[in-house]
Amino acid sequence: MTHQEDLTTVSRANGRKLSALTVLSSALITWACTPALAALGANTASVEIDRQQMSGQLRVVPAAGYSVHEIVTPTKTTVREYVSTTGQVFAVSWQGPLMPDLRQALGSYFEEFQRAARPAPGQRRHLSVEQPDLVVHSSGRMRSFHGVAYVPALLPPNFSPQDIK
Repeated sequence: MTHQEDLTTVSRANGRKLSALTVLSSALITWACTPALAALGANTASVEIDRQQMSGQLRVVPAAGYSVHEIVTPTKTTVREYVSTTGQVFAVSWQGPLMPDLRQALGSYFEEFQRAARPAPGQRRHLSVEQPDLVVHSSGRMRSFHGVAYVPALLPPNFSPQDIK
């Protein structure tokens, strides 16, 4: 096997070879087909799934008309999921030394975020999405990330996006 073959093929146990592109494609398809776990727009039960996925500690803080489910990961990243009295996650925020898995945090809204996410003009460290059905602001630098995401139509009465911490 030449050096070039070494870089572009992977030998299988049965002696057949697969191209690196085939292996990479398979891995990406498997990753992309993994069901989004919970979060934005999901129900209260999704918070426990998130806590388990993040291996974090959960603390629930009641507030007027909603509650905040705060998950602190072993790496000290804090993810807050804002849950309405109807049991639906209407907002998510994060801050800490590592970015949370946004696919997990944004749930079914992740694809929309990915399509719409653009760095703010002149800012490489800040992403902003302002759509009628999704708002996301994320920024940071090494060891200091923070952001908020919410669905305007799901916000409880008398709740302001500025209340998301």
